[in-house]
Amino acid sequence: MVTVKRSLLSRPGALSSEDKADNAPFKYVAEQFADLQLLRYQVPGFEQLSLQQKKLIYNLSQAALEGRDIIYDQNGRYNLVIRRLLEAVYIHFKGDRTTENFKNLEIYLKRVWFSNGIHHHYATDKFVPGFTPDFLAQQLHAIDAALLPLERGQTVDAFCAEILPVLFDPTLFAKRVNQANGEDVILTSACNYYAGVTQQEAEDFYAAMKNPTDASPVMYGMNSRLVKEDGKLVEYKWVADGLYGKAIQRILFWLQKAKENVENDSQKEVIDQLILFYQTGDLSVFDAYSIAWVKDVHSRVDFVNGFIESYGDPLGLKSSWESIVNFKDIEATKRTELISSNAQWFEQNSPVAAPFKKEKVKGVTAKVITAAILSGDLSPATAIGINLPNSNWIRAEYGSKSVSIGNLTNAYHEAGKGDGFLEEFVYSDVERHLIKQYGAIVDNLHTDLHECLGHGSGKLLPGVDPDALKTYGATIEEARADLFGLYYLPDARLVELGLTPTADAYKAEYYTFMMNGLMTQLTRIKIGQQIEESHMRDRQLIARWVFTKGAADQVVELKKREGKSYVVINDYQKLRTLFGEFLAEIQRVKSEGDLDTARQLVEHYAIAVNPVLHQEVVERYEQLHLVPYKGFINPVYTPVKNEKGEIVDVTISYAETYSEQMLRYSRDYSNLPSRN
Repeated sequence: MVTVKRSLLSRPGALSSEDKADNAPFKYVAEQFADLQLLRYQVPGFEQLSLQQKKLIYNLSQAALEGRDIIYDQNGRYNLVIRRLLEAVYIHFKGDRTTENFKNLEIYLKRVWFSNGIHHHYATDKFVPGFTPDFLAQQLHAIDAALLPLERGQTVDAFCAEILPVLFDPTLFAKRVNQANGEDVILTSACNYYAGVTQQEAEDFYAAMKNPTDASPVMYGMNSRLVKEDGKLVEYKWVADGLYGKAIQRILFWLQKAKENVENDSQKEVIDQLILFYQTGDLSVFDAYSIAWVKDVHSRVDFVNGFIESYGDPLGLKSSWESIVNFKDIEATKRTELISSNAQWFEQNSPVAAPFKKEKVKGVTAKVITAAILSGDLSPATAIGINLPNSNWIRAEYGSKSVSIGNLTNAYHEAGKGDGFLEEFVYSDVERHLIKQYGAIVDNLHTDLHECLGHGSGKLLPGVDPDALKTYGATIEEARADLFGLYYLPDARLVELGLTPTADAYKAEYYTFMMNGLMTQLTRIKIGQQIEESHMRDRQLIARWVFTKGAADQVVELKKREGKSYVVINDYQKLRTLFGEFLAEIQRVKSEGDLDTARQLVEHYAIAVNPVLHQEVVERYEQLHLVPYKGFINPVYTPVKNEKGEIVDVTISYAETYSEQMLRYSRDYSNLPSRN
């Protein structure tokens, strides 16, 4: 379960467009446009790795980039067409590049790159182009038709007639992921996981595959598109000789190269199983790969490559393609190893009812990693923590692997220094002092607890379908992990273990979590809209539930001062008690597969927005010239070869701009046809 601590992403840094110069401070902020900010991240320690490890990272990074086209097509069937036509116009435009139409086309293209398609990466609604249909049509007619992604025999006029409505009609493909209660979430979602299929048909199709007595079920449907043909439902698998085959074949090429530089046999087994899965599409092989990956705890270099997270599917079945290549931060990992080594204590002492706890916690490993490359659904916007695999039975039997991505967290914090956010939204100097002194420490610790223990805690009761909570499952799962971390942050055990510096440090995270859940995350939503993204729903669900339950005792308040709203926490210990009570209930809902309660909780607390507070928060945020979303420009790795053609080193550079990188990726890693 890949998660993002969005509180970090709500605090952009000061504007800058400078690249890193020799002997100059590293410039984290590279570019800002629309509601997005592009950061650079450093890869400390890469130069000190062995040549074998550097070559392994290079080959795995190439495998990561080769799959980039897949996520575009998964997000919408016209995304590759639109990306390529926009890139063709952008590159070959011969007119005045200072006009509003061209500048807005450039911003729109950058947004498409950022979101891997024409829908907002977070809100999932379709962008509104700032240029006119006539301008785009004129440019498409002005350049060589051979540069455009036309179908065989298609004229530019016919191409415009087909594509312009996709871009400009707000009612066409309006939402990439629709989760509105009472609607057919498949027919009303633009994601490309289904074709001609209703929600009921898809649910029935996969329900028929499941055996309630199977103790080790595969994740049915995770690597395929479900299509209705001649009245019958057919799965087209994403596999080397099937759908997305050209990209997968390139991934396989670099995975084979990576095997030449593995650190040990366990790492080789992971790659071998992944190769076999890509070749066969066999979901039992994917389980074997996942088990091998969990067991590989000694390799310094690690990676994820494949169909992993299901947030992009309204039913939570189909998995988006993503990749991250990384290596262990040995010093920082001492913190997470300390947490994971005490996993059984945390499980036994949680406020969850005994029937929903694991009797024995198995195989929980945790580390802090340094990201080396990001791709697919993890780029440019990414996670700062990962807990995998997603299969419940594998987690119960073999454990899970949890990571916090240290260099990305550091980049967020560095970019957010001095931006005025704390001064504008935090109630008093008391809370500001706590946040400045302990905020980074306890925020990282909450991420560790969320990933290392939260997702790995608890169990399903026998016979409960892992997909029983349907469209509410992702929100409930993220709330469960967040609550686990929140409950334990104040615990004296963390001070005893040396994980928190003082008994009061946790208050910094309690305050920022409640402020974010009740107020500041609203900057991510357009005025008049509701909350739809699962992580945002998770945070508002928790914040509003404890706010409501603690109202009689005024545990948490929203106070007005000089016309501005602020969060005030009056009783931190009672707030912890409420977090514990809600954790117990959320775990029960998960363990029993209680869909009715999940629906009631999410619909009541997690979705609706106070329009007056929303307007206020957005206006205050905009006055600071801040934007709510961040993503990353990857570093560039270059192999150094001797006269024999042998790689003798791999260098790293941070100089590439966002546009340069995106255009290079589209040139060098464009493996799929425009229509799949």
